[in-house]
Amino acid sequence: KGASKGEGLGNKFLGNIRETDAILHVLRCFDDGNVVHVDESVDPVRDKEVIDIELQLKDLETVEARVGKVERAAKSGDKEQKRIYDVLMKVKECLEAGRSARTLDLEDPEKEVMKDLQLLTGKPVMYVCNVDEGSVTSGNDHVKRVRDAVKDEDAEVLIIGAGIEAEIAELDDPEEREMFLADLGLEEPGVSKLIRSAYTLLDLETYFTAGEKEVRAWTVRAGSTAPEAAGVIHTDFQKGFIRAEVIKYDDFVSLGSESAVKEAGKMRVEGKEYIVQDGDVMHFRFNV
Repeated sequence: KGASKGEGLGNKFLGNIRETDAILHVLRCFDDGNVVHVDESVDPVRDKEVIDIELQLKDLETVEARVGKVERAAKSGDKEQKRIYDVLMKVKECLEAGRSARTLDLEDPEKEVMKDLQLLTGKPVMYVCNVDEGSVTSGNDHVKRVRDAVKDEDAEVLIIGAGIEAEIAELDDPEEREMFLADLGLEEPGVSKLIRSAYTLLDLETYFTAGEKEVRAWTVRAGSTAPEAAGVIHTDFQKGFIRAEVIKYDDFVSLGSESAVKEAGKMRVEGKEYIVQDGDVMHFRFNV
């Protein structure tokens, strides 16, 4: 509380959020008398709203400052400034109503104006409900309240037990880990779900390069072309791109080796227009 006024670690806290691409908001959704809460009660919706209000107030400050700069020109007939002014007023009304900027339904040109504002509440968000061991598979009343509270935000809600994740991380033996997860009714660690969801939230995908000595995973924007993906490794790969030899991840896993994939006719040769798919195993041919 009070971050928007610079209280406590306010300015640093808000500055750190401004530099991020997305917000992952962890909410306490478990009851435990041994774990103290600053407000002496467990209420994840209240905790969410405390943060929301601070971010909204800071965004309102940003928008009002921008309005002050364009208002005179907008009202004097400058069409471009009028367009910006109209978007600013939409955002201002939204924030004053206690809603985050990300809930606004804007046209693409309007989104560009909002993007330039770098609003804290305009960033994509994901909510992580930290629950007790008994609630990791189906959630609880706290989780239900969170889902109801964020239904208008088009935000994903994940259920994770941080205590359980800490125990899983300490298990080095794969079989022990698998048995531990099975006993809890889980198929995989929550952190795996979290990573996948974060990639989706950020509109990112992964492709692989594989050789005899190492396998590497590379991160690209969803919708990247093969040359753009190659450029992530080295700009020369993109400049001199000739073609990409592509194997689907599932084919590689099911058939067991590159040679088996080739024998089955599952390796494809793709050109400059190929859109990389999540999990592709790729080998680039280039010349510079």
